[in-house]
Amino acid sequence: MRVYGIRTCDTVAKARRWLAAAGVEHEFHDFRRDGLPPALLDAWIDAVGWEALLNRKGNTWRQLGPAERDAVCDAASARRLMLDQPSVIKRPVIEWAAALTVGYDEKRYAELSAT
Repeated sequence: MRVYGIRTCDTVAKARRWLAAAGVEHEFHDFRRDGLPPALLDAWIDAVGWEALLNRKGNTWRQLGPAERDAVCDAASARRLMLDQPSVIKRPVIEWAAALTVGYDEKRYAELSAT
């Protein structure tokens, strides 16, 4: 399994600690440092929708100007923003064997790690 996020993100660190404590082995991909392939983002958008991936509560979103925020109105505009500024993606994104999760959710992690 692979965990995607930003190394300095508290939520990503919390998720990685949970996975380690549960004995769930995983690889980590820092999409700020290692990049975010467009095809990977497309797969995530197809799996969970752009609205679930776009973090409208984070610093990156709040630092955008009103015109930039208003321009994000569909999958194509959200995709452009997420590729340009990956830190606007809600974290962590975790590729499990049978699912994709976005954000921190211990209950869902427990369900998926038991399968």
